[in-house]
Amino acid sequence: MTEPARKYWFPVKRYGWGWGLPSSWQGWVFFVAWLAAFVLGSVYLGPSLLPTRPGLYALFVLSLTTILLAVCFAKGEPPRWRWGDRDKPPGA
Repeated sequence: MTEPARKYWFPVKRYGWGWGLPSSWQGWVFFVAWLAAFVLGSVYLGPSLLPTRPGLYALFVLSLTTILLAVCFAKGEPPRWRWGDRDKPPGA
């Protein structure tokens, strides 16, 4: 029995290091939910609304960034430095 091909939610970027926009519906659902949480949290915890607690907003941003990176590492292609088509093997 063969193992099915793994479907990545986030493909690697063509140039540089990291991931691009989602390539599956699961990735888009996660990305839109993450973005909505970030926007809503920024509205309610933004530095202009809580000038006495800027650390709370920094902790919020750090937490959401950590969640985004964890999901990208778990569900995305393994990141590596890429430089366009130069990374393709000859004849591919």
